[in-house]
Amino acid sequence: MSVWMKPTQTTAKGDPGCPFCSLYAVYFIKILSLQVCHSCFRRKVNPHRCAQCKFAHYCDRTCQRAAWDEHKQECSAIKQIGKAPNENVRLVARILWRIQKDTGLVSDAQLTTLDLLQDHLSQMSSEDLKELKVDVQHFYNYWPKKSKPVGEDYVTHLFGVMNCNGFRLSDQRGPQAVGVGLFPNLCLVNHDCWPNCSVILNPGNQTALDTSLHSKSRIELRALGKISEGEELTISYVDFLNVSKDRQQLLKKQYYFDCKCEHCSSGIKDELMTAVRDTDGHKPSADVVKAVTDFSLQAVVKIEEARTEGNFHEVVKLCRECLEKQDPVFGDTNLHLLHVLSIASEVLSLMHQSSEAAGYAQRVLDGYTKLYPPYNAQLGMTLMRAGVTHWHAGLIETAHSLVCRAYAILIITHGAHHPVTKDLEAMRTQTEMELRLFKQNESVYRSTREAVLSDKPLMMSGEQIKAT
Repeated sequence: MSVWMKPTQTTAKGDPGCPFCSLYAVYFIKILSLQVCHSCFRRKVNPHRCAQCKFAHYCDRTCQRAAWDEHKQECSAIKQIGKAPNENVRLVARILWRIQKDTGLVSDAQLTTLDLLQDHLSQMSSEDLKELKVDVQHFYNYWPKKSKPVGEDYVTHLFGVMNCNGFRLSDQRGPQAVGVGLFPNLCLVNHDCWPNCSVILNPGNQTALDTSLHSKSRIELRALGKISEGEELTISYVDFLNVSKDRQQLLKKQYYFDCKCEHCSSGIKDELMTAVRDTDGHKPSADVVKAVTDFSLQAVVKIEEARTEGNFHEVVKLCRECLEKQDPVFGDTNLHLLHVLSIASEVLSLMHQSSEAAGYAQRVLDGYTKLYPPYNAQLGMTLMRAGVTHWHAGLIETAHSLVCRAYAILIITHGAHHPVTKDLEAMRTQTEMELRLFKQNESVYRSTREAVLSDKPLMMSGEQIKAT
């Protein structure tokens, strides 16, 4: 079953009443469970921990109360076995608790049920089936005896459904997945590598003192442009930044279908993604390209290991060494080059080396702009991060321009009420104010900025300005 634009629809934007927002469950990737609020998905330095299970973490007691209805049975089950099981087991358990509570339907607007979704068990490899059976056994060790018994065939079906229908959910800072949710209606939306819709998690708002103003977390299907009557709604199941052959292999392995979209069939953008340097009509030989490609793949493994260990100086050293090899060989849109540039920019920003980070960020952005669709969440987030990096580097003109470009994209992909968009709006206002000051008197702007950054008293015409 596909989803098509009805004559009365003008967008596919999600809202609290949108049928696509209905969900069965969300789980959090265990490695990030100590860093992300289990209610609103926001990252927190020292989150409040559930005193009972000691696994779930929240921004504060407000978020904890908001999540209790969903968490209470999980909390009891984790306490019973003494530790939290893996992510797959927790999600299936949450699904079953929700089904038993809501008798299988989340809302009247739900278009399908889990029973009707494909599990692709017959297409799984013997190795994948073996892992699935292990998860089923772990599920029964976790499932409380006081809960309603569930047959093994149905549990196995749910594991299969989750494997090929779960939506990876990113946090507000970028594309890194912090959890997976199962949204039955969204499973009806087909894939296209160049889609007309995007899926975004809106964590809602539980910060207002008046609880009647709180909004729940929800998934939103958002139109990326005008969609004609009768046109099929599509989303991308994978990141576009892979050559068509790799995207097809990934989709076949994870979702069990052969992608025949226009971009895969025609290899659109593949040449850019594998571009090599052209210097006065001379390109590096195939052997040189292969050697640098192999070196890049090995270097990225070392870079990621150093980043995981928090050894940022080593990360920067390895990135610089890799870029010395890549720059004479790879074109500006080559994916291997962009990957290293992106890591270097991110880590240098964390090390407060903003000027160098801004240079790398600009190169990443130039490449992404040529590769991604114009309204793409990843492109918008990259623009926002590049804007922040330039802002920190004191390049206010470029910073404000990048923030405005990011806002123009994220207002479409995330919507005006998403926390990221609201943060970006505040950032746009602040950079606009600073840019106005910069144009009025650059020297005053520079001295004011330096004083704020170094916590020194503000000076004007040699006299200290007293704070009021």
